[in-house]
Amino acid sequence: MGWVSQDVNGDVSELTYEQARDELIEIVQRLETGSTSLEDALRLWERGEALAARCQQWLDGARSRLDAARTGSTDAPEAPDGAAEREAALDDVAAALDTEEDEGR
Repeated sequence: MGWVSQDVNGDVSELTYEQARDELIEIVQRLETGSTSLEDALRLWERGEALAARCQQWLDGARSRLDAARTGSTDAPEAPDGAAEREAALDDVAAALDTEEDEGR
């Protein structure tokens, strides 16, 4: 295993959401095959836990930014042109985040 080292989680904090998610998917697939040694399976599991936590950090951050954007748009005295479309787009993003969180559990 090329990327597994003594410190299997050292680089996780530098990964984007997509990188962490994709690697987590690969790890799950490898663990599901059951073809790894016990030691490798434990390392993969630990790495997967760190990747899942990183994904959750990204989702939490996105949720906070979305909530802040939505709060900011509802506090405006009069909605500018395009506000309804922006609000609909924010609702779509919120729904996508909910789906990502539900699929991750």
